[in-house]
Amino acid sequence: MQTEERQLKKSLGLFDSTAIVMGSMIGSGIFIVSADMSRNLGSPGWLLVAWLLTGVLTIFAALSYGELAAMMPKAGGQYVYLREAYNPLVAFLYGWTLFLVIQTGTIAAVGMAFAKFLGVLVPWFSETNIILQIGFMKINTVHLPAILSIVLLTYINTRGINTGKIIQNFFTYIKFFVLLLFIVVGLLIVKNTGAWELNTGVFWHAQSIGPNGVALPIEGFAIIIALGTAMVGSLFSSDAWNNLTFTAGEVINPKKNIPLSLFIGTIGVTIIYILANIVYIKVLPLRGDPHGLTALQQGIQFASNDRVGSASMSMLLGDNAAIVMAAFIMISTFGCNNGLILSGARVYYAMAADKLFFTKTGELNNRNVPAKGLMFQCIWACLLCLSGTYSNLLDYVIFAVLIFYVLTIAGVFILRVKKTDAERPYKTFGYPAVPALYIILASTMMIILFIYKPNYSWPGLIIVLLGVPVYFIRKWIDKKDKRQMNLS
Repeated sequence: MQTEERQLKKSLGLFDSTAIVMGSMIGSGIFIVSADMSRNLGSPGWLLVAWLLTGVLTIFAALSYGELAAMMPKAGGQYVYLREAYNPLVAFLYGWTLFLVIQTGTIAAVGMAFAKFLGVLVPWFSETNIILQIGFMKINTVHLPAILSIVLLTYINTRGINTGKIIQNFFTYIKFFVLLLFIVVGLLIVKNTGAWELNTGVFWHAQSIGPNGVALPIEGFAIIIALGTAMVGSLFSSDAWNNLTFTAGEVINPKKNIPLSLFIGTIGVTIIYILANIVYIKVLPLRGDPHGLTALQQGIQFASNDRVGSASMSMLLGDNAAIVMAAFIMISTFGCNNGLILSGARVYYAMAADKLFFTKTGELNNRNVPAKGLMFQCIWACLLCLSGTYSNLLDYVIFAVLIFYVLTIAGVFILRVKKTDAERPYKTFGYPAVPALYIILASTMMIILFIYKPNYSWPGLIIVLLGVPVYFIRKWIDKKDKRQMNLS
C-alpha cells in the first residue's frame, strides 16, 4: 500500500507536456528513413506524400486520443483507455507488448543510435571493436555508451518528475530549434546544387529498387502498395507521441493540457519533418548511384549508411558536416530516450495496480515516481541492446502498434455508447469523420503489410498473442494468492 504522501505529483504544464510529445517523436529516424523510403518510391513527390499521409494519420490519432485523455486523465494512458473500452485482457496485451518490445525496443534502438553517432566523434566506439564475447553474444564498444546513457537517464528519472522534465525540456527545444535552423539554411541560404532540377524532372515518376538493384516503374494500384510499405519508416519516426498519455497522472489541468499538447506537438513535428524532406530534395537528387563516391552521386536513395541528414548537411557545411550532424543526433536521441524512459514506467505502474504486472512496479519511491518500474524497464532495454535484436523486433511490431492504435481510436466510438454520461471536457475535433478516417487508413495499411510484407505482420501478431496465456497464468496466480490469504 502507498502512504498518503506517495502519490504521483502534478508537475507537468503545457510547455512540459508538449516537450514530451515532440521530444519522444524526434529521434534519429528523420535523418535516416527517407533513404529506404526513396528506394521504395523512387519519386520526390511520392516521398512527400508518404510523409504527409504519416502526418495526417498522426494528427488524426492525436485528436482522437485527446478525448480519451480528457475523459480519463490517469497514469497509464492508452492502457487505461483499452481497459475501459474493451476489457483487462486487451489492455494487458498492449502493456505486455509495450514492455516486451515497443517501449524497451525503441529505448534500445535509440540508445544504440546515440552510441553509433558518438563513434563518428570518437572512432574507438565501433561495432567492430569487440571487447567481450559470451557464446553468441558479442559486446562491442558501442554497447558501453548505449547502456550507460539508458542507465543514466533511468537514474535521473528516479530522482523525481521535476528532474526528468528539466532534461526533457532542455533537449527537446534545443533540437527543435536546431532543426528549424537546418531547414531555414537549407531552404533559403544553400547554393543551387542542381538537385532540385533533377528531382522536378521525375517528381511523380515512381519506381522501386528491386533486390537485384534494378529500378522498376510503379503505376496504378502498385503505388498504393509502395506507399503502404514505405510508410513503415515514417510512421516509426513519427511514433511515441502517445507517451504523454502515460504520464496523465502528473499533468497539471490534464483535461485541457493533454489534448492541446498532443495537437501542438504532433502538428509541429509533422511540419518540421515535411520541411526537412523538402530540404533533402532541394540539395540532393533523390535517385542515386549505389557506387557513387560523393553525396550528390549517391543521392537520397544511396546516402552512406542511409544517413540522409548527414549527406544533406555536407551540402551546407562541407567537410564539417559529419561531426556537426553526429553531435546533433546525439542531442536528439538523448532527449528522445529521456521522454521514452520517463513515460514508459507509468504504464507498468497502472498495470501493477490492476495486479497484471510485477507488484513492485506499482510502488512509488520517496520522490513520488515508480522507480522500480523504471529499473525493470532499464534492465530489459539494456538486455535488448546486448542481444542485437532490437531493430528486428521493432520491424516486427509495426503491425501490432497499428492494431492497438486502431483499437484505441475505435474506443472513442465504443465509449460514446458505453459511457454516454461521462464527462468529456474535450470532444474529438471532426468526430465522427476524423477517427473513422484514421481507422480506415490505418486498417488499409495493415492489410497491405499483411499481404505484401508478412515479415512485418506475423511476428508482431505472434508477440501479442503470446501474452494471452501469460495473462491467464497471472490471473490464476492472483486467485491462488487470494485463496491462501483467506485460508490464513
